[in-house]
Amino acid sequence: MHIAIRLLALLSGGFSALGAAAERINHEGRILGDQVAVSAPIQFNARDTAVPPDLADPTKNADRILETLQIMPRDSAWNEDISARPLLGNSQARSDAMIAMIRSDLSASATSNRHRLVVFQEMNFVLVPDSQPLADIRFVTYPDDSDYNGGTNPIARWPVPSIMPIETWPTGTGALSLDDWQRDIDDEGGDRHSIVVRPGAVPRIFETWQARLTGNTPAWEASNGAIFPLDSNAGRTPGYTSGDAAGLPMFPALVRYDECQRGVIEHAMRIVVKRSRRSYLYPASHQAGSTTHADVPAMGQRVRLKSSFVIPASWSAQERAVAVALKKYGALVADNGGFFSVSICPDDRWPAGCWDHLSTNAGSDHLDINHFEVIETTGETGGPRSAGAPTCAAGADQSVSLAAGAALTGSASGSGLTTRWELYPTATTPGTVAFGDAGALNTTATFSAHGSYILRLKASDGIHTPAYDAVVITVGAGSNPVPTLSAVTPLTAVQNSGAMTVTVLGTGFVPASRLTWSGRADLPAITASATQLTVGIPAGYLSTPGIFQLVVMNPATGGGTSSSQTFTVTPDLTAPVISALAAGSVGTGVATISWTTDEAASSQVDYGTTVAYGSSTSVVATPATTHSTLLSGLSANTTYHFRVRSSDAASNAATSPDGTFTTTSAPPAGGGGSGDSGGGGGCGLGAVSAMLVLGLGFGLTRRTRSSSG
Repeated sequence: MHIAIRLLALLSGGFSALGAAAERINHEGRILGDQVAVSAPIQFNARDTAVPPDLADPTKNADRILETLQIMPRDSAWNEDISARPLLGNSQARSDAMIAMIRSDLSASATSNRHRLVVFQEMNFVLVPDSQPLADIRFVTYPDDSDYNGGTNPIARWPVPSIMPIETWPTGTGALSLDDWQRDIDDEGGDRHSIVVRPGAVPRIFETWQARLTGNTPAWEASNGAIFPLDSNAGRTPGYTSGDAAGLPMFPALVRYDECQRGVIEHAMRIVVKRSRRSYLYPASHQAGSTTHADVPAMGQRVRLKSSFVIPASWSAQERAVAVALKKYGALVADNGGFFSVSICPDDRWPAGCWDHLSTNAGSDHLDINHFEVIETTGETGGPRSAGAPTCAAGADQSVSLAAGAALTGSASGSGLTTRWELYPTATTPGTVAFGDAGALNTTATFSAHGSYILRLKASDGIHTPAYDAVVITVGAGSNPVPTLSAVTPLTAVQNSGAMTVTVLGTGFVPASRLTWSGRADLPAITASATQLTVGIPAGYLSTPGIFQLVVMNPATGGGTSSSQTFTVTPDLTAPVISALAAGSVGTGVATISWTTDEAASSQVDYGTTVAYGSSTSVVATPATTHSTLLSGLSANTTYHFRVRSSDAASNAATSPDGTFTTTSAPPAGGGGSGDSGGGGGCGLGAVSAMLVLGLGFGLTRRTRSSSG
């Protein structure tokens, strides 16, 4: 379906729509609505400073554009849920060894307190429209690893606006103007990354490092430049670097203000280590290593915050969002540096002190590297990028009455799917929703209040990115009809036969219809149409024999009750069937008697040295179909007779035929039987096997005793 335009304000907390919303739900299940177009260059931290601000104006609010943007494909490595991935080499030892190496490399630094995760306000970006004029930029250090966009080595043609920020601006540049920082008038040097995002018809990311505005021709220069598709998993040419040493894009990895405001970071992060191995793993394309040591991480190596890490209550909402994302999406090794660090945008809107616990000055509640683990990464065509991804459809939008509710008709394709309906919360969701069976594709939904609701359907298989779809239900006034009841199928069940489903036929049914069972709580419909309901009958409703009246009830406004149908629960007169009777684990003074029954029943064993038995175990009243009872205190080298008894919930009793077993002889004084290399009390031949004598063997019939035995 397509999310209706009338609900776009709900999705964006009050933003107006630019057009009918397309079917756009990201990998996290967040409904994106229409992608907001970029009409002019806008910096990452731009916002309307008027009072009150015009939050709907995308020319003044970068967050409004970003919240509608699918950043990299849904199955991208950056968007991959790795919370259940196995450890590196399926080995705790290998993971521990690499984490220990990462920590040891940093602990050896002359500066203390580097064996922890820190965040640095580093990379920023600018959004540009498709119409952004191209500017010349010269690549001076790695021109052969650069992308030219129609230019000629070493000069590229890139959509560079005059307001392109350079790394750490504005929170790390003091009183310098943007132009001063672009020109590096204080000659501070450094990595000086730049990022331009063009999210239009041909979505692209343009990234450099050591970018600088000069007085030369062309005015812009950088060490190299890499272009990444925003809508494809295509990476760099193998062996090529990028703004990051690993050849990875930086923009998808940045922790941004807008996502922290929503409370959820929806992607992996880039992480820096002191030393890397001379190799790279997907999705990286370049190595920058100094060793081949197997315990040193490669570029593209993925680390994950352990699920056992308890996020301290003292942490800010932003820090908590980072921790949760590191557990779900992890971080990819992207560069070498002097800290174990991730990059956040240098946004001047961050609340004061919100990153204090992820800094080198943090106290005891810092995040030590030992809380991380290294996982086994998925390849280019593995995990969510493998064939067979699920799909689902939630059906058409509906307008229903509050009294009637909605009949949901979802569909899904894929293998091993789990499906689930849920209410998608918005700023103006009017009430709550009750589903007949939230796990069923076809089910019912009833609502607590008038208004518009978004119901989301999810289909997941544990391997691929889950599929999502959504349907808009507009709930208005209206009256329910009076139902009629013509038939219920089936109309009988045996006492204690377990839960069942009945089909109810008639007219005037609505999703909110209930089946009334005399003397019991009303039952909701699992599925509903105007002429047919399917209703689940709990096992407890069938525990007592009798005749019960069934009535369909439609709630107000309007509504009413139908005539009744009679449902009969017949008494259970059949005893359990005992089978698989055996005596095992027979020793000097013990034996274990086991058997099965075809229905849940109690357990008891009679035993003795004659068929008169004389001893009985206590009754185990807990119903079971698999039974095992230990007999102890038996005499050595003695033949015992036994039988078992089981009764069901209706007190129908079954007794097995007689069986026998012989206990083993007591070991000779001093122990140590011959031929038993295990020592201590054995008798070279081991325990004597049980001899079970049953006239009928297994599969005994009800109420039948064998005369042989």
